[in-house]
Amino acid sequence: MVVKFTKHNLGKFEQILKNSGYIIRYEKGSFNAGYCILENKKIIVINKFYSTEARINCILDIIDNMGIDEIISLDADRKWLGAWLKVKREATKE
Repeated sequence: MVVKFTKHNLGKFEQILKNSGYIIRYEKGSFNAGYCILENKKIIVINKFYSTEARINCILDIIDNMGIDEIISLDADRKWLGAWLKVKREATKE
């Protein structure tokens, strides 16, 4: 699978996470992107100055750390994200 770091794909990542109950916030500041659960609210915070590629990579890292099965309920979404995670893991090995 050839992956492209486009705004369209970023939008798909955002929609999948929103459908799974997560709130994505783009904030400015000096911090590492990440996720937290605050008063039963699932929040993902990403630096608003990151490029599209960096935003997608942050989301992939978060999904990989949490476990795709834990947060994604639809099989089609899980399959699409799984393909992205596979490519990312292979690129990391190189």
